[in-house]
Amino acid sequence: MATLKKIPLVLMGCGGVGRQLLQHIVSCRSLHANLGVHLRVVGVSDSKSLVVASDVFTKEFNDNLLSEICRLKADHSSLSTLISGFRGECQVFLDSDLRGKLSEIASLLGISTGLAFVDCSASSETVEILTQAVDLGCCIVLANKKPLTSTMEDYDKLVSRPRRIRYESTVGAGLPVIASLNRILSSGDPVHRIVGSLSGTLGYVMSEVEDGKPLSQVVKAAKSLGYTEPDPRDDLSGMDVARKALILARLLGMRINIGSLKIESLYPEEMGPNIMSVEDFLSTGLPLLDNDIGERVRKASLNGNVLRYVCVIEGSRCTVGIQELPQNSPLGRLRGSDNVLEIYSRCYSEQPLVIQGAGAGNDTTAAGVLADILDIQDLFP
Repeated sequence: MATLKKIPLVLMGCGGVGRQLLQHIVSCRSLHANLGVHLRVVGVSDSKSLVVASDVFTKEFNDNLLSEICRLKADHSSLSTLISGFRGECQVFLDSDLRGKLSEIASLLGISTGLAFVDCSASSETVEILTQAVDLGCCIVLANKKPLTSTMEDYDKLVSRPRRIRYESTVGAGLPVIASLNRILSSGDPVHRIVGSLSGTLGYVMSEVEDGKPLSQVVKAAKSLGYTEPDPRDDLSGMDVARKALILARLLGMRINIGSLKIESLYPEEMGPNIMSVEDFLSTGLPLLDNDIGERVRKASLNGNVLRYVCVIEGSRCTVGIQELPQNSPLGRLRGSDNVLEIYSRCYSEQPLVIQGAGAGNDTTAAGVLADILDIQDLFP
């Protein structure tokens, strides 16, 4: 029997996506074995602690340990409690030692066996260890958007070795957005316009208000369905879409920062989280916004158009906000929480390349991350 190619990896972030990734790794063992690959998890961290295999060269977390990590984090427990049940199999490092230990693992495995750093966190603080990992010869796979939307200096460092970075799941979850753009660009076909609805939450909200429902009622329904963050303003601010737009704009070669994007928030500053509680925003703030959105919906309808919350990247311009779009366009026909991206280039000038599908959810995002890890297997001995 042929020897399996082993890919050592460290996972940062044990939220919904990180746990789902570990579950996918366990459930796909036989599939990966048929592909000649074995994913060897040697470390898992959350925001407060890091669990590492007792010997990162020869040991790995077995599937029982990975399942226990998923159970613990689903219960919001600390990774440090693992030690009692798996003594001898792993070591736990807390706050102050965490970053130093991650750097040590990167330096030990980066050049020798290779190592994939997988960032499924939502933290802006992982960028430092990721840039170090790149210097130490590691590969990085990202679902976390924040490292790629940090400073241009950080961005340049992260993408300095294009073969060693994958970040498909930062935009559109498991949809092939980054791969499609890379293929178009590498063929010499210049992309001159991208229009995308890249928030499942805002896609749902805009298609529901189109039916005449008040914004406040739609947002409350979206929250009860689990479509929004605990504070819906995290979605309504447009910042999540802006980060995705910035990743796409930088991929096209635009050297811009998040502060230079024009971002339309669906609520005014005086209803911000520092001024109004979530409860007050939902009960008294949101209803005050109903008439304005309702009027905009009616005006668009008179022109045969609909409102969609989109990013537009064209020339040197990158904007995020509500746009009036033709009812019969791919974005105009969008219903529910799907993502849709239209890419216009020389080859796709009259009819854009359209990518559509589920653009959110832990399962699809984790599946995209897993596919990215397998895509870099040729870089491992």
